[in-house]
Amino acid sequence: MYVKLCGLRTTADVAVAVDAGADAVGIVFTESPRQVDPDTARRLVREVPPHVLSVGVFKGIAADEVRRLAAEAGVDAVQLHGRYPQAAFEEVSALGVPLVRAVTLTSDTDVRVGAYGEQMLLLDSPVAGSGEQWDTTALDGARPEGRWLLAGGLGVDNVAGAVSRARPWGVDVSSGIESSRGVKDHGLMREFVAAARAAAPHSPS
Repeated sequence: MYVKLCGLRTTADVAVAVDAGADAVGIVFTESPRQVDPDTARRLVREVPPHVLSVGVFKGIAADEVRRLAAEAGVDAVQLHGRYPQAAFEEVSALGVPLVRAVTLTSDTDVRVGAYGEQMLLLDSPVAGSGEQWDTTALDGARPEGRWLLAGGLGVDNVAGAVSRARPWGVDVSSGIESSRGVKDHGLMREFVAAARAAAPHSPS
């Protein structure tokens, strides 16, 4: 089970995520309680070891600005969240880093991993970072294959059930590992990684 811990804001957050065994950490550039400034982003990325993916998370930011910010921070991957057109993915792909397409599942969502040139697909609740769960029964007629992550309202107590129902390749969490909005709880971070791995220790290829 691939585990991404998102919205990290301090070097201590990064250290705990790495020690807990997270596969990826998300650093938010967009306006949010979890947003960090470019200098902080660079500092956090420097703390991420090579075996953990540092992901810059962007929403509502133009593709050219995404490229600039991501390059300056030195992130390993870029997550475009929301209604970015395929042209934006093509422009950002010039960075030469993996892309993550993060969307809400609707009747017209293209759930093919790689449809926009991305390496991973993330399916989230309608309000990203809100902690709101969504009805995963919608996946019954539109289940992605390959490298896709389930997000939205996950936490230590419900990740096992969510994994069992949705059968994702990986999971992504932000608000579910916080003591207050935007403040990570290091104990919950460790517990979440352990709970997700216990639910599905092996990821599909």
